[in-house]
Amino acid sequence: MKLAAAAQMRELDRKAIEERKIPSIDLMERAAEEVAQAALDALPDKPSKCRAAVFCGAGNNGGDGAGAARLLFLMGLKVRVFLVGDYSRLTPDAMEETGRLSECGVELEDFRPEDASQAAWARGCQVVIDAVFGVGLSREIAPGSRFAAAVDLINSCKGTVVAADIASGVEADTGRVLGRAVRADRTVTFSLPKIGQAAGDGALLSGKVTVHDIGIPAALVREVSCPVQTVEADFARAALPPRKPDGHKGDFGKVLVVGGAVGYTGAPYLTASAAVRSGCGLAYLGVPESIWEIEAVRCASAMPFPLADRRGKLSRRALPELLERLEGCDVLALGPGLGRGESVRQLVLEVLRQTEKPVVLDADGINALEGHIDSLDSRRGRVTILTPHGGEFARIGKGLAGDPAGTARAFAREHGCVLVLKGRRTVTAGPEGNVLVNTTGNSGLAKGGSGDVLTGLIASLLAQGASPVMAAAGAVWMHGRAGDLAAQALTEYCVTPEDVIAAFPRVFSELQGNQS
Repeated sequence: MKLAAAAQMRELDRKAIEERKIPSIDLMERAAEEVAQAALDALPDKPSKCRAAVFCGAGNNGGDGAGAARLLFLMGLKVRVFLVGDYSRLTPDAMEETGRLSECGVELEDFRPEDASQAAWARGCQVVIDAVFGVGLSREIAPGSRFAAAVDLINSCKGTVVAADIASGVEADTGRVLGRAVRADRTVTFSLPKIGQAAGDGALLSGKVTVHDIGIPAALVREVSCPVQTVEADFARAALPPRKPDGHKGDFGKVLVVGGAVGYTGAPYLTASAAVRSGCGLAYLGVPESIWEIEAVRCASAMPFPLADRRGKLSRRALPELLERLEGCDVLALGPGLGRGESVRQLVLEVLRQTEKPVVLDADGINALEGHIDSLDSRRGRVTILTPHGGEFARIGKGLAGDPAGTARAFAREHGCVLVLKGRRTVTAGPEGNVLVNTTGNSGLAKGGSGDVLTGLIASLLAQGASPVMAAAGAVWMHGRAGDLAAQALTEYCVTPEDVIAAFPRVFSELQGNQS
């Protein structure tokens, strides 16, 4: 699904109003209807027994709120509407909606943070509508301001909070919190979802997001070109490489996993296990000689072999055999459990420099780039997929600044790689500027070993023939979906990386349309 930026939404509105001659007040009325309906759907009892508080700003978002308040009043709710802002700055359409509200007998009240009766009313409401700021907000909400007090009051209410278009305080283009933000239970957004509702903190603050048509022609909406999109099941289905009915193991890709150290024997095993379970024909596992026997006993499907080590970690002396083994493989997954140290760092940098094969770089493989990002740049034109979490990303010199999608996009373009920036809503960015925001997963995946499983899945899809971006973003969705299925059966507390791998068959069956 396409994710729009604020400027794109402004342009879409302009085209609808100026080029297609659709009255702006008609668009606002449609928006108000959708917000009001969402509020009605949230009521625990019949409207006549419920009450609503509506917080409006002076812009068009406030007009949506005023229109929704009128409709709720006409449906029988007891409604109070609070203006958070300056009455003299109401937009023409917001002023029109305020007038219509007044004609029904409901007046716009100035919001006064010190007024205990207003706060008591809001906290006693079954539904609260946030229509203070729309997608145009780009500055922080000042501490101690009326706007900050309104956000805090809304967040203290027990009733269902419905945000009109976007939760106030969330930056539409990034998901960054501008000082403070409303925690919505539901966001009713218009025409297209916004980047900030799927990425960053905004994904957590938006609640359930639903997209509604307010009368902007569908052709105009289709014309909007969005480099940022969400990953849904259809995308993951397209990322799943087809299997030849008469294929043999050599037809489905060969993955070489290199990693592990004394004390970190589980990580490379999980990566190799995930690669095998997700369809690659052959998986090899290169580990330090010190732990080879452990892996040999553990592995049934992947094929482990020893590499030269030093003090329980891979040594640079392992390079010749590693590269020789890699010649017979399609993809290298490098880094799980590798450990840190000068010898390990040199090995990683030399592998990146010398091999032409696609590399999925994870964990300590990424850490080896600290201070040596030029080694990544030297691979421009070759396939390199990085899978850092926030801490690893910071070590290679990049901070998120509250904008994971924008940051990932800039990094991938600058360094000519595919970046899988892991988090609550993992973001995959390609070197051509496309960004894909994941929609699956839960806190059960926030455990050691989960990233190792993802690395193996990405490498497997890549080895089977998926394009780098499709393999990366598709694997993230499948990994998250497997985590969701595991959590349904075991709870988020009890999910282990092994449980995620065990759920792969159900995920692949769903994608193939074989659900029972």
